[in-house]
Amino acid sequence: MFVVKVPGVNGFGKTAGFRGAGDILIDSLKEIHGNEKGSLIDVKMIDFEEIHLDNTNLEITQKLIYENALEIFDEKPKTIFLGGDHFATFSLVRAFFEHCKRGEKDFCLILFDSGPDCREEKSGEKGIYPSNKNWLRYLIEAGFPSENIFLAGIRNYSPSELAFLKKNRIKFLGVNAFLENLEDSCDILMEFAKDKETYISIDLSVIDPAFAPGVSEISPGGLTSREFIYLVQRLNLIRKIRAVDIVELNSDTDFNKMTSKLGAKILSEFL
Repeated sequence: MFVVKVPGVNGFGKTAGFRGAGDILIDSLKEIHGNEKGSLIDVKMIDFEEIHLDNTNLEITQKLIYENALEIFDEKPKTIFLGGDHFATFSLVRAFFEHCKRGEKDFCLILFDSGPDCREEKSGEKGIYPSNKNWLRYLIEAGFPSENIFLAGIRNYSPSELAFLKKNRIKFLGVNAFLENLEDSCDILMEFAKDKETYISIDLSVIDPAFAPGVSEISPGGLTSREFIYLVQRLNLIRKIRAVDIVELNSDTDFNKMTSKLGAKILSEFL
């Protein structure tokens, strides 16, 4: 398994504490001896790498993430990326998109988040850089096909974001619809990903803050940790998962390492 730390952040100055999240997740992973499918976890046997970033120049940051990720997709069958905030996913998915286009492969993006990250606010010089709250809007505007996206678990969005989702015909399941029948919801996502190269992006805020308080966007009413672990176990059966990212862990606001331990458990289920 190939695990890559991507400490990219651009959260309107509010997510600088996310840069060390990859190391924190790996430290928490050391306390897990095996996942629930019975596979032993030996951190020494995992291939860890890092895309080294300082985030002072967002143009360079985006370029480094994109170029390194494209090389990884060309060489590795499956990779787990550890953020950083959700800003990093913009360049990771752009690289995934380019890799799939080159190989003429069918592909999809499955997102878990408390919100759709399609805000209209701009950030950075001349407003040309995505943030962790509008990166999906930027991704679609950059040409990623909206019909290849499925957004799950959202519960906090503005009228303009909802209008953007509907205008672009993005498939989504709000948290209520998702929880009406968790098993059926899993089936829907797995059918969406069938026979496609699949990228799964996990913003830990999709989980209720009672279980994951160390995130950038506190939004009550999310999935329980048990529900999400079940979901991960089901989705890990998707045959063509090429990448997973786990983002938005903020150890500065975590409580008793609850979020980092949960993030590490989620990571372990994909190993």
